[in-house]
Amino acid sequence: MPERITIVGAGPGGYIGAIRAAQLGAEVTLIEREALGGTCLNRGCIPTKSLKASADAMALAGRLSEFGLVLEGRVRPDMAAIRDRKDKIVQTLVAGVKKILDSYKVRLVEGSAEVLAPDRVRVEPKNGPLLEIPGDKLILAAGSRPADLPALTTDGSRILNSDHALCLETIPEDILIVGGGVIGVEFAFIFSQLGSRVTVVEALGRVVSLPGVDPDSSRVLEREMKKNKIALHLNRTVVRLEPEGENRVRAILGPSPLLENPTERDRRETVINAERILVSIGRGPATDGLGLDRLGVGTDERGWVTADEHMETNVPGVYAIGDLLGPSKMMLAHVATAEALVAAENCLGGKRRMDYDAVPSGIFTTPEMADVGLTEPEARSRGLNVRADIFLFRGLGKPQTLGEIAGQVKIVSEAESGKLLGVHIIGPQATDLIAEATLALRLGATAADVAETIHVHPSLSETVMEAAHAAINAPLHRPASK
Repeated sequence: MPERITIVGAGPGGYIGAIRAAQLGAEVTLIEREALGGTCLNRGCIPTKSLKASADAMALAGRLSEFGLVLEGRVRPDMAAIRDRKDKIVQTLVAGVKKILDSYKVRLVEGSAEVLAPDRVRVEPKNGPLLEIPGDKLILAAGSRPADLPALTTDGSRILNSDHALCLETIPEDILIVGGGVIGVEFAFIFSQLGSRVTVVEALGRVVSLPGVDPDSSRVLEREMKKNKIALHLNRTVVRLEPEGENRVRAILGPSPLLENPTERDRRETVINAERILVSIGRGPATDGLGLDRLGVGTDERGWVTADEHMETNVPGVYAIGDLLGPSKMMLAHVATAEALVAAENCLGGKRRMDYDAVPSGIFTTPEMADVGLTEPEARSRGLNVRADIFLFRGLGKPQTLGEIAGQVKIVSEAESGKLLGVHIIGPQATDLIAEATLALRLGATAADVAETIHVHPSLSETVMEAAHAAINAPLHRPASK
């Protein structure tokens, strides 16, 4: 009799886990309470990139004269058509996932799951009576949800979360984005390019202040935000909100509670008027109603599930993957997919362990940001003797031909051996360029290995090679030092 695997959550972790387990001969039941594909496919990665594609096209249309092209008439966004395009892309991809699951005979159950025991899950279907699903192993992949602030509870009308922002019927005249993390800065560029006046308020001293994002990349992004007329308030928070007429809100900004020794100037209140407020201060675990307390699954103080390197929780036979593990394990769709493969194989007798040492991240701003490995501050804090070398995109032909010259590649390497420790890119197609760096780090390559690898000319990938040449003291497209 085949092993029975039950998976709760059908996002990029859950459905990939289902496919892999079925490939290995398991009888798989996949439970999803909202939509196949989870947040990533329905309310996250794919819909936002669809909006970004429209915003990028809008921005390019405004620059056509730079390319010797004449546009007669005005280009304007049609939000209904933009949403329709987004929805069609999502529907196409969801249908593709469903077809693959069907081909592997994965049983998909639509409804809310409650775990009664490691070998038993109760489901309240969208239609029909309660179901009880027996199983031999259980994978939890329930994901996460947008978090609220007590003073900024989202209502879907004036105060939005990222889910609401994907469904707007019109482009706001002006929008205040609370939170300069990944979601906040991505939406900042999208709305700015579509015609909104955008203000971002961030409690910390830089945007995208994540451990894996190099401070130099953040500074370049802040510069590009200013070029795009995105107003930025760092070390500030929203103190209170006041209605302004029927359709607008006044937000009063004050010093961040995280700011040490605020000055009198820091304490001065700033008033921002906006049509919409987008709250993007992070996410929380989607564990409500799941029954984890009854099951005895370990969580941290914020409610994120804990799992070992084999993706198994403290309860034998119960595994956890994806956003449910929280920010300590990197809340990224591709990480959830990798964790799913580990969990599925270990459910069926494997001994795989999850390796987080070479995990790339991508931020879809304009220009894009991507990182893998240690930042320069992280490397130095570990007592390593490191060097950091930067090459600017503007120094090569392909970025010039594209009219996309903003940005840089930064390589962090061991000073003696040249071993790569981290690569940080901000520039055109950074999220694609980071793949080479990720493979190099995973294989333990040196800067010389990358520099001596022949790259296509002209191409954006040459920027990584040029940064590697700088790291071995043999820069090519850079004037000699005096």
